[in-house]
Amino acid sequence: MTKIRTRYAPSPTGKMHVGNLRSALYEFLIAKHENGDFMLRIEDTDQERFVEGATEIIYRTLEKTGLIHDEGPDKDGGYGPYVQSERMKTGIYMKYAKELIDKGEAYYCFCDKERLASLKTEIVEGKEIMIYDKHCLSLSKEEIEANLAAGKPYVIRQNNPTEGTTTFHDELYGDITVNNSELDDMILIKSDGYPTYNFANVVDDHTMNITHVVRGNEYLSSSPKYVRLYDAFGWEVPVYVHLPLITDENHKKLSKRSGHASFEDLIEQGFLTEAVVNYIALLGWSPEDNREIFSLEELKKEFDYHRISKSPAVFDIVKLKWMNGEYLKAMDFDKFYELAKPYLVEALGENFDLKKIAAMVKTRIEVFPDIAGQVDFFKKLPEYDPAMYAHKKMKTDKTSSLKVLEDLLPILEAQDDYSNDALYQTLLAYVEKEGVKNGYVMWPVRTAVSGKQMTPAGATEIMEILGKEESIARIRKGIELLKAE
Repeated sequence: MTKIRTRYAPSPTGKMHVGNLRSALYEFLIAKHENGDFMLRIEDTDQERFVEGATEIIYRTLEKTGLIHDEGPDKDGGYGPYVQSERMKTGIYMKYAKELIDKGEAYYCFCDKERLASLKTEIVEGKEIMIYDKHCLSLSKEEIEANLAAGKPYVIRQNNPTEGTTTFHDELYGDITVNNSELDDMILIKSDGYPTYNFANVVDDHTMNITHVVRGNEYLSSSPKYVRLYDAFGWEVPVYVHLPLITDENHKKLSKRSGHASFEDLIEQGFLTEAVVNYIALLGWSPEDNREIFSLEELKKEFDYHRISKSPAVFDIVKLKWMNGEYLKAMDFDKFYELAKPYLVEALGENFDLKKIAAMVKTRIEVFPDIAGQVDFFKKLPEYDPAMYAHKKMKTDKTSSLKVLEDLLPILEAQDDYSNDALYQTLLAYVEKEGVKNGYVMWPVRTAVSGKQMTPAGATEIMEILGKEESIARIRKGIELLKAE
């Protein structure tokens, strides 16, 4: 068997979109599942869209996600250069374009903007596309040479047939046949001498021995043109795997406006890299069982690209948050505390026992920014409605809660040991003395010291963090509120 070689070939145009990261992940997994090679190639031929610093984002994201490439601009495996603008300097693209011209599979086009603007257009997949009429295909050799000698601007176009059909195979979609009349003569070399994305892809994939090409299914419509190029050169066509579209919850294409369209957006929102990678792996692929939590190493073993779906994958931020929460629950506490501490400091400052508070919230948050809403009451008692003291399940109401707080106030004022265990024993002694259930006492105390219906810990754990003075002050406040009713 030929060794599998895949490539991730991003354009340095900004943050890494979730769809691009999924392509990189699947390409990595397809290679590693079969002990193959995963290559990084930078496609920077579209100079107008080039963004300064974007190449560094690509490297940083691949390193952070664990998608370590075997070859690339920084790791020469004998197929370099691995940056298209550097490959262009070798003359490789022009060399192969001229080879196609010699074979009659491509031709020089000298049409100016005015003439091109006059040509008819067609609507293809919602976009208005100009259909070139092969005008320059009929130029004589002498006319072409005269134009070149005069320095007349030109592009090189693929010479596609207008009759018959072209068939190509995709691993997910099977054999796809299109009428050649639908194939425009796409530009291979632009007027600035740079190759187009489509042409450079074919040349690079072949000369770099890429066996599997993995990309979004928006490229399905271009694939017949790629296949015709492979056939024109007499090259073996790689295995094509076209991935399903990723949509938002409204089944619209995931856009930057969603706020979670890029890997960096998600990390800034407090998601863990491991959870993001795990979740993105499931956007279009499913294992044989219903398992959902996978490490990258486990994905390498389990990933079979034949189990990729053709249906669009919905990016569900709620599901991602759930998964992230599962990773937080399973995380080693010291690592969790290290990551959570900046959020705790921002919410509370450093005057609290942040480690104890971190332990309280570890199993109760889904992303780190959730911490602020979980712990803000420690810093300042919020304004709250005394109606919170009434709890049907605990069988408490405002009257019973007032009695509990008034009874406990002098007991708690007299107590010096404000550790969780000591406070719990004190409240438990009161429970036994009154002959009531725990919740009948704990609910009003917790309400008084937190001012919240939902807290990350019980009454005595909260009081231990607050300390005696603040706990007493809050219980007094609760008594005042209840008496005012």
